Amino acid sequence: MKRLSSLLVLLATWTGAADEPCKSGLKPNQRPGPYSSLVAVGPQRGQSHCFICEAGDKPMIIVFARSLSEPLGKLVQKLDRAVSDHKAADIRAWVTFLADDQTSFDPKVVDWAKKNGVGNVPLGVFEDTVGPPTYLLSAEADVTILLAVKQKVAVNYAFRKGELTDQAIAAIITAVPKIAK
Repeated sequence: MKRLSSLLVLLATWTGAADEPCKSGLKPNQRPGPYSSLVAVGPQRGQSHCFICEAGDKPMIIVFARSLSEPLGKLVQKLDRAVSDHKAADIRAWVTFLADDQTSFDPKVVDWAKKNGVGNVPLGVFEDTVGPPTYLLSAEADVTILLAVKQKVAVNYAFRKGELTDQAIAAIITAVPKIAK
């Protein structure tokens, strides 16, 4: 009986932890540091580029992703539209994919971008699945989204594989006007 109750406590603890939101990346009010990625899709294709450096004090949407998923494609399409809708705020948005081998991952990113109709949101590949060290990206996060303004994170979203739902995408898009002010 004691074993069964211990097993039940362990199971309750484990399932409770799985229900906790994923935490990854910089917290609100922290400053996103510069990093470079090799641009796969966008005007700087084939070049190492620092979007943080380019954005300066402008509002920015920084997306880190470890996989090329359909939900991520939906998010990027909506971010593309949101950037266009808030043109006066000059919001910058980009996606940085984290991969072990940039050379083999690049053509996959290009194909994924075509399939998902990615327009104005540049896509780059950072050749390390851990990501830029100062960003403290969690290994369990498939997608981490940081909305920042005046070089400070305003909102942080993180999702494990399969957690980026239509409802989560809607919440992210709803937060964009907060950094457009």
